[in-house]
Formats: sequence, C-alpha cells, structure tokens
Amino acid sequence: MRKLSVVMVAAMLLTAGSIFASDPEKPKSEKGLSYQVWKLLKDNRIEVAEDEDLQAEILITINEDNEIVVIKVDSEDQKLDRFVKARLNYKKVDFTPLEKGKRYIIPLRITA
Repeated sequence: MRKLSVVMVAAMLLTAGSIFASDPEKPKSEKGLSYQVWKLLKDNRIEVAEDEDLQAEILITINEDNEIVVIKVDSEDQKLDRFVKARLNYKKVDFTPLEKGKRYIIPLRITA
C-alpha cells in the first residue's frame, strides 16, 4: 500500500511537470523545480485508506541560497501539511537559472 502511494505521488508530480512543460510562457526552470520537489517527496510513509485521496496545493518560493521555502500547504490533512513542510523547507535545489522570490504552485495528490 505504501509503494502505491509513492507511485501516485510520483505520477502527480510528473503530471504537474508536464502541465508546466505544455505552457510555452513558463520558463524551463519550473520543469526542473517540479522534478526537484518530486525527488524530495518520493519516499514517504503516509498511510492512505483505499478509498481516500490526499490532495494539496503547495505554494513555495526560492530564496537567495537556492533553497525551497514553503509558504503554504493548502490541505485539509494536517499530517500531509507537516510532511510537506518537513521535507521541502530549506532544501537546496540543484538547477539554475531560477527566478528568486517568484512564487510557484505545485499540486500534490497521494492515493492508496
């Protein structure tokens, strides 16, 4: 059941990456940002019931040290909120160029 959750998180983040890729006005760095977030969230131990989906929209920005700063996790599940903040806050991202201070919204969905 946990592996299925990991696969669903990966699928959701890759879908978000393809959405960014399909918009020609978005800079290419956003595709890389989705991938970096996916890598940080992929190994999780979040328990999800068979008939339940956990969803969130993650609002982040990148600081001057190329670290992710989580501004808001829009989710009804407090465990998911804490998990995302713990995994993403102040983690370095490995790509450039990236617009510092710009806000990015990343959708997240975890299913059983």
